[in-house]
Amino acid sequence: MARLAAFDMDGTLLMPNHHLGDETLRTLNRLREERQMTLAFATGRHVLEMRHILGTLSLEAFLITGNGTRIHSTEGELLHRQDLAPEAAEIVLHSHWETQASMHVFNDTGWMTQNEIPELLRAHVYSGFKYRLTDLKRLPSHQVTKICFCGDHDDLRRLKIQLNEALGDKAFLCFSAVDCLEVLPTGCNKGSALNVLSQHLGLTMKDCMAFGDAMNDREMLSSVGHGLIMGNAMAQLKADLPHLPVIGHCNKQAVSHYLTHWLDTPNLTYSPE
Repeated sequence: MARLAAFDMDGTLLMPNHHLGDETLRTLNRLREERQMTLAFATGRHVLEMRHILGTLSLEAFLITGNGTRIHSTEGELLHRQDLAPEAAEIVLHSHWETQASMHVFNDTGWMTQNEIPELLRAHVYSGFKYRLTDLKRLPSHQVTKICFCGDHDDLRRLKIQLNEALGDKAFLCFSAVDCLEVLPTGCNKGSALNVLSQHLGLTMKDCMAFGDAMNDREMLSSVGHGLIMGNAMAQLKADLPHLPVIGHCNKQAVSHYLTHWLDTPNLTYSPE
């Protein structure tokens, strides 16, 4: 029996309009009230944004943010932190990259980028979280949690080759979406962070269930007792984890649909909408 449920946000819990559906919210509350399950949101989003979202929902959950770089308790206590190695941050910030992608830097103060890109704010309309225009080359390399590049997927795939050659084992690279490539601390991902949280709660990863849709969910989904892939997930994620069940699309609140079945009719075979 699962005792901890971890949820990715974008493409998983959130609908394409970046809002959490009413059915999903009701089902999450059912998990807590009827099964006394602990909830965790495991997301690439910043903790400042997630605190705002949780506040509007009045929902108690642990936060794994920045793709595993931070873990906070339900009371807001920092349980774990991991930053990009200064040497890696220095390389990424001060090298020339053959790419059209935009660069974005995150630390505890927020989100920084160099140019106005209004379309990127659409994903944050629910929370109002925004970037600050900053000369990224002037940022101290020891104050960088993670770096993201946003752009065309094929361009990002070529950039990933460049970054791998330059960074080696100094950082971990992954796609959090088809149009977003992330540079994270070595060994840092949602799976490793969920393991830290599980141990903190006196649980094992086998006691966890998790839902996700992108390559930054891979380690988490593959290491829990019950991992579920969204129907709208990246093709590479489905190909890498063919043994995991695929549920419906986030636009139909598929997480709620699956969990309602799990709560009410666990003896019946589940069929996505």
